[in-house]
Amino acid sequence: MLQDRENQENVPPRKPQPGGRFLPGRPALGLIQGNQREQPQRGSRFQVLPAQNHLGLNDENYGKIPAGKAGPKQPAFTIHVDEPDGASRKRPAAPKKTVSDENLMSLNAAVTLLGTRKPLAPLDCSMDLSFDSPMVLDTSVTSVVKEKPVSANDVPDYAEDIHTYLREIEVACKPKVGYMKKQPDITNSMRAILIDWLVEVGEEYQLQSETLYLAVNYIDRFLSSMSVLRGKLQLVGTAAMLLASKFEEIYPPEVAEFVYITDDTYSKKQVLKMEHLILKVLSFDLAAPTVQQFLTQYFLRHPLAPKVQYLSMYLGELSLIDADPFLKYLPSVVAAAALIVANYTITGSSWPESLVQMTGYTHETIKPCVLDLHQTYLSAATHTQQAVREKYKTAKCHGVSLIDPPQILTLV
Repeated sequence: MLQDRENQENVPPRKPQPGGRFLPGRPALGLIQGNQREQPQRGSRFQVLPAQNHLGLNDENYGKIPAGKAGPKQPAFTIHVDEPDGASRKRPAAPKKTVSDENLMSLNAAVTLLGTRKPLAPLDCSMDLSFDSPMVLDTSVTSVVKEKPVSANDVPDYAEDIHTYLREIEVACKPKVGYMKKQPDITNSMRAILIDWLVEVGEEYQLQSETLYLAVNYIDRFLSSMSVLRGKLQLVGTAAMLLASKFEEIYPPEVAEFVYITDDTYSKKQVLKMEHLILKVLSFDLAAPTVQQFLTQYFLRHPLAPKVQYLSMYLGELSLIDADPFLKYLPSVVAAAALIVANYTITGSSWPESLVQMTGYTHETIKPCVLDLHQTYLSAATHTQQAVREKYKTAKCHGVSLIDPPQILTLV
């Protein structure tokens, strides 16, 4: 996989940097108006109580019997054995067992024998550590592991089953195509501004591309079932990004950081409430297949040049910005279309035969999505939202967003 996540295990948790906001002029997205802020409660929620001796066990009378009360003498110290829950209830005392004379004599003999036991002889350190000894470490295994590290995505024995499972689940996790027509106060352009802002948030906190895909999926599925006012749209996006980070990232940003990036437009309490509402609407079903997952499978099945892979990822993220027309396509179809356009742009090739056998998609079945994605690629430089294009301008991504798209796409 291009974005190797194994290096994250050694990265310490991120902390917000002091100073000004990292998105000046854009925290409210240009469409959030009339939000009522909830002021967080100040002060400590806990009160420290002074130390009190509730049991009355002072140093001078500890272990003594109160005057005027008769009874057997209590020991000053006893051994306390922890018991499981519910074991502190009073239980009937077990009857005392008597020891016969024969058993008593055998116990005395055993104690006497233990007292006369001699210590063990010292170990003979003259051990044969030759190459035939089983204690010699086989270095051939270590060298093999170093030369060929194991990848979590490279599971050829289960690749077909995994792909089949993802193809089944992507249908259940697909948002409704025309949900924006039922929204009374938001539009597709407002959604595009929100997704563009989330791309910048992901870059600022160095989040995985998979986190962005999941957050967009949560937003679309939530908006498919709930009507949202424009003043709360950014709150939905922030809570969705928080959920996706918890699900995908090793070190997800804290809630306070998501409040920070909104320029305190929303409080921590509001973000957590919205997170709870999204979870209820989505029925806690967060493992949604994404374009990134299918692209990873396609790259493993048919290895391609790094520039082709990054261009495919760039085209896949471009499909997130505009809900129309890409909401009507499944993630596996969008991933296939992105790979076709990228492969044709760099190498002049098209849809490999190995991926036809793997997915069952042919040029005819993917052609509508390929044409729509090609048009998006042509208009990317003049699009109002430029966060995805700026993201893939870097040398790490081989500057694939600067590659001129082909004017005519000829598929064989």
